[in-house]
Amino acid sequence: MKVPILDLKPAYAELRAELDAAYHRVMESGWVLLAKELESFEAEYATSVGAKHCVGVANGLEAMQLVLMALGVGPGDEVIVPSHGYIATWLAVTHVGAKPVPVEPDPQTYNLDPNRLAAAITPRTKVILPIHLYGQTADMEAINAIAAARGLFVLEDAAQSHGALCRGRAAGALGHAAGVSFYPSKNLGALADAGAVTTSDDQLADKLRHLRNYGSKVRYHHEYLGLNSRLSELQAAFLRAKLPHLPAWNARRALLAGRYFTQLRGVGDLVLPTVPAWAAPVWHLFVIRTAHREALQAHLASRDIGTQIHYPIPPHLSSAYAFAGWKPGAFPLAEKFAHEVLSLPIGPHHPPAQIDHVCLAIGEFFAGLRQTA
Repeated sequence: MKVPILDLKPAYAELRAELDAAYHRVMESGWVLLAKELESFEAEYATSVGAKHCVGVANGLEAMQLVLMALGVGPGDEVIVPSHGYIATWLAVTHVGAKPVPVEPDPQTYNLDPNRLAAAITPRTKVILPIHLYGQTADMEAINAIAAARGLFVLEDAAQSHGALCRGRAAGALGHAAGVSFYPSKNLGALADAGAVTTSDDQLADKLRHLRNYGSKVRYHHEYLGLNSRLSELQAAFLRAKLPHLPAWNARRALLAGRYFTQLRGVGDLVLPTVPAWAAPVWHLFVIRTAHREALQAHLASRDIGTQIHYPIPPHLSSAYAFAGWKPGAFPLAEKFAHEVLSLPIGPHHPPAQIDHVCLAIGEFFAGLRQTA
């Protein structure tokens, strides 16, 4: 049985009529940028999150960068980021000239550890930027309390958490603003790069609408040094078609995660995900840890089972940040996870039988280890 880590074709097969209709609606309208499809999607997505505003932009990286620009964050400023996660979060900080200050994750949830925040805050800190990693929110109640006491802005990286809840509130409405990615592999994915910012701050939303369009809301009148970062009408239309299906697709993911928990608990040295009582994750990824990661990945590949490593190189050890001078050992938890994490197939269109096949193959692998021990 072949089990891909990701296959986008079944989503199109399920929503073919709606996605085709969205395409034709845009093509027949004659408008491809900053028109009715974008306005409608922004309103619908903001409502789904529980925020007043959604500002569509070109991608998730620029969503975070634009918020930092709007806040005036720049050279000499510091932004707290997780040490474990995708480099895009760090790049948003670096691209505005500020310094990313890494904080290690909670070893149970892999999200930014609030207990380590206070030691990282300095007079130069302007923003705390937690990632809701793998589809589970960070502990935003604790993070927001620390930020409020220090007068700091909280910007969520909500790229992996469409529909996730923290104490009953949705990711994207848990801080002052959130950067969102709609990359095709996400729980709510466009058919190309796409992103947005959600916020309930009227002034921030207005400034972002300028900044995404060359710093202009009226053509040829440029109030700010902006970017060209616009969510196209076509991608907005595709996202509108998919948005009503997001709750059901997330529910399918949760059922598959349940199968993994049932069949993999106690197998070998596997460390399964931890879900706090206050969290309702959407299982963008199902990430296990094992000291035998490379051998297990090779074994699964031999059984036609796709896996992926999120993420093999911590940002502080990437060549992109060599200038910062971090050495191995600087952030030991991030480095440990980079050597142990493995993402298993999980998506709304994976049949349960495929998940069972993955679990069987993992069980075979660890049974083989016991026999050779």
